[in-house]
Parts: sequence; C-alpha cells; structure tokens
Amino acid sequence: MTAPTLVPCRGTRPRPGLWAACAFLALVCCAALFPALFAGAPDQVDATAALRGPGAGHPFGTDQLGRDVFARVVYGARASLFVGLGSTLLAGAAGSAWGLLAALGGRVAGEVAMRLADILLAFPGVLTALLVVAVLGPGTRNATLAITVALAPGFARVVRVQALLVRNSAYVRAATNLGLRPRRVLRRHIVPNTLAPLLILATLNVGTAVIAGASLSFLGLGPRPPAPEWGAMLAQARNYLDVSWTLALFPGAAITLTVMSATAVGRALQARYERREP
Repeated sequence: MTAPTLVPCRGTRPRPGLWAACAFLALVCCAALFPALFAGAPDQVDATAALRGPGAGHPFGTDQLGRDVFARVVYGARASLFVGLGSTLLAGAAGSAWGLLAALGGRVAGEVAMRLADILLAFPGVLTALLVVAVLGPGTRNATLAITVALAPGFARVVRVQALLVRNSAYVRAATNLGLRPRRVLRRHIVPNTLAPLLILATLNVGTAVIAGASLSFLGLGPRPPAPEWGAMLAQARNYLDVSWTLALFPGAAITLTVMSATAVGRALQARYERREP
C-alpha cells in the first residue's frame, strides 16, 4: 500500500514577480558557475582608477584599489552561494537524521534530541554561528559549518513533527497491519513522506544562510581577502561611504535581491504545497 498522491490545484498562474525571482536566481547561479562569461579579472588593480563611480568600462565603478566592482560582485556570487547553499544542504541532511531519530528512536532518544535542539534554538542563529566560528576559526568552510549548526535544529524540529504525523497516518497503520516489516515501512512510507516538505523549508532557509554568511564575512570571519565576497565587500566599503557610496550599493543590492528572490520562490512553493488536495 502506498501513500495517497497529492495533486496541486489547477487554475493558478505564477505571478510576474515570481518569474523575475526565478530569473534572478538563475542569473546568480550562472554567475557563480561561470563568472568569466560575465566579467573580467576581479583582482586586477589600477591605482589610477580608484574609487571611480559607475561609468564606461566600469558599470559598477571601482573600489579603493581600482578593482572593478562589477567583476567582484559577479565573482563574489560563488562564495556567497557556496556558503548559502552548502550550509542549507548540510543542515537539511543533518536535521533530517536528527528529526527522524527524535521521532522514531524511542522516548529517551527523542527527549535528548529535542532538548538539544531547544538549547540551540534558544540562541539567535548568527550568535550560534559566531560561537562555532570562534572555535573553528575563520574561512569559507568553517563559516559553512557554523551556519549548518545554526540551521540544523530548525530542520530537525520540522522533520520530527512531520515524521510523527506520517507514522500515525492511516496508510502507515494499514501497511503495518498487512505485515510489512518495520524497516520496509520506514523506507517506503515514512521517510519519503516525511522529507517531502523539506524542499520548501530548504528554499526558505537559503536566504537566511546567505545573510548569515554575509554577516560573518562582514565581521572578517568568512573568505580571506582578496577573495571577493559580498559581505566582505560591504565591510570594505563602509570606510569610503563619504567618497563613493555606490561602493556599498551593488554588493548590498546583490545580497538583498538574492535573499528576496529565494524567499519569494520558497513562499510560492509553500503556497502551492498547502493548496494540494488528496
């Protein structure tokens, strides 16, 4: 016996804003994968062109070292998305195992797992990430692991609740009564239907992870200079706001638009999932 198939409601069309969000995310992903197609070298220094505003040859202007801001924003997409997507995927995997253990591992294991999640959730996510980075040290990999630790408890709580609902559902009880082994019921029914909503949660958490990664980089705990990264670019630009305010505009806009686009896509997926009918 299999779980009932969920079919999305028809008659709804994506809004133009959603298409724009998807297009922007696709553009950012292409820039992260193939930055050389969009811009030249991000570390080319030209002291004679320092702190120039947007213009011919430099559509986003130049920074304090004469480096092209457009090229650095394009190449910075890779580091920012690596932290955002990487930490979300790791948190989803760890949180799923964590939540399944809490739901199906027995009363003692469930209580221990959830109390640990409650302790971590009692702290703001950025603070948790800061504590982890303080132990591991700065760098892209450590920042990704730090944000993973901050996001994983949220995934664990959602997976636990979903797993309990699925375990007590009619089709799982029917499969058990028909004599299916517990391991087979877990593999064929509980796990697939428990993890189905995770795509929505993961999409919503990408924006949170990008902001957290930019925050750590802003504090000097992300990628090491001169590697381009949006948060680090904002940190460098704050010292030159009175001379060239556009220096902070474009990396800030990149962070804002990426987070808004990821959130819009996640909300659309959530609304679509909630409109499904058995």
